[in-house]
Amino acid sequence: MKPKLKKLRHSSSHILAAAVKELYPEAKLGIGPAIKYGFYYDFEFPQPPKEKDLEKIQAKMFELAKQDLKFIRSEISVSEAKKLFAGEPYKLELIENLAKNQSKISIYKSGKFIDLCEGPHIISSKKINFKALKLDRLAGAYWLGSEKNPMLSRIYGLLFEKEKSLQKYLKLQTEAKERDHKKLGKELELFSLHNDAPGSVFWLPGGLTLKNTLINFWRKEHKKNGYLEISTPLLLAKKLWEKSGHWDYYRENMYISKIEKKQFAVKPMNCPAHMLVYKEKIYSYKDLPLRLSELGLVHRHEKSGTLNGLFRVRSFTQDDAHIFVTPKQLKKEIIRVVNLIDYFYQTFSLPYHLELSTRPKKSIGTDKEWQESTNALKMALAELKLGYKINEGDGAFYGPKIDFHISDALERTWQCATIQLDMNLPNRFNLTFINKEGKKQRLIMLHRVIYGCLERFIGILIEHYKGAFPLWLAPIQVTILPVSTEKHLGYAKEVTDRLEKAGIRAFLNKANESIPKKIREAEKKKIPYIVVVGDKEEKDKKVAARKRGLNKIKTRLLSQFIEKLTIRIKEKR
Repeated sequence: MKPKLKKLRHSSSHILAAAVKELYPEAKLGIGPAIKYGFYYDFEFPQPPKEKDLEKIQAKMFELAKQDLKFIRSEISVSEAKKLFAGEPYKLELIENLAKNQSKISIYKSGKFIDLCEGPHIISSKKINFKALKLDRLAGAYWLGSEKNPMLSRIYGLLFEKEKSLQKYLKLQTEAKERDHKKLGKELELFSLHNDAPGSVFWLPGGLTLKNTLINFWRKEHKKNGYLEISTPLLLAKKLWEKSGHWDYYRENMYISKIEKKQFAVKPMNCPAHMLVYKEKIYSYKDLPLRLSELGLVHRHEKSGTLNGLFRVRSFTQDDAHIFVTPKQLKKEIIRVVNLIDYFYQTFSLPYHLELSTRPKKSIGTDKEWQESTNALKMALAELKLGYKINEGDGAFYGPKIDFHISDALERTWQCATIQLDMNLPNRFNLTFINKEGKKQRLIMLHRVIYGCLERFIGILIEHYKGAFPLWLAPIQVTILPVSTEKHLGYAKEVTDRLEKAGIRAFLNKANESIPKKIREAEKKKIPYIVVVGDKEEKDKKVAARKRGLNKIKTRLLSQFIEKLTIRIKEKR
């Protein structure tokens, strides 16, 4: 976010708070930062407003802003701050926390409204382009993000520098509602979600076909690239997670069970299990790189309020792989993985950008190991001549990483693939290889995923394609409609059988309904090809086919139609 825009958005949150305090004097103030696309402010209301009240609040904001309110900063003592915010319990809590490290408290005044704030802000409220501002929605939010704290009311606002940017965003939001994967998933009968298994997906036949198509593609490409697929247990002993460091750094996200007085955890990731597999043999430098892959079912405890269809789940399939390499092989192997990820995203027509994430505060390992690991990733990207952004402090607790952020049809970005360089866990598990001198030497490990969470990736694809999947991915690729279920069903079955024999997913609609109605139904299901067969088609062994989105019908020999589709599927179109 540009500094100028950040200041505009932050200042707008103060104008929002001032408007709310005038309209709802009993409201208690929380916090109000600038965020991507706008701002928000949290309040405690005696009686929370409704969505329809946002117009009234926005009108009051405009009224205040026209007064040319100046944003004036000053510093006061802790005792003065406590007197000033005596009626604001949430502000008093913040002051108590600030007082632990500082003797002065920063405040900003704009008109009658005063807020606890470090800033910075714009000079005057007249700098805000209110044609580019819109209060967006209401939501519940725990105070400071903790479930232990009270639930407050959050008012979200949108703000851009120009009105056309706001209109573009609103248009994209309307489009996003139409592309909502939860809505399309139900309409297309891909998956369902149930309160009896929160955060877990029930795959319906069409959705499972889509999932398996992605898995088959993944398996084929990984086999070509020298990966060995394995499968590891769901439940692993506490001592293993202690050894890996996950027990100390990730325990709050793990499901823990006690069996025969011993503690076990349902795996939230596959890496410790893969290290056990590596340790089963002694490897020479000639055996490396060793690439172990797994489509592993993992479970992570996510707060119920964060669960969101396929985008945020508790149980999911992770397309994991761990690559064990010698130091000399490292750069070449990173390049190899980047190229594989690029091939996958090119296949789905998903552009991406790269971010290099560095050491977080909560981490293991020495400064030297982290520096060497980070430099190795930088050198690989330099050789590939790929640009990247530094994402300070967002690495894994055991090593730095390269994150791939894909862009969808709505210009949203999603972090999916990642390559994590790990010198720490090989140390913890004493992973070695026999070098050229016949001596044991510590190896280096790469963690990597391409889809990431397969469920989330499918959600992204549903919205990216708006449910209209390319032919090779579509759960049903062709639907066959006999003009008469009495006269033409035999030939329709023959067409269906030949398509399926050629590996094309076909559905024969036997319903005793009119052709126009069947066509409308197929269009709603976004099936790539609709085939109609009647007297003429049966006589000539042809099909009348229409491609999704086109009104033009082409009649061709069944054999030609099958050949055309087979080529398109093979080419991933």
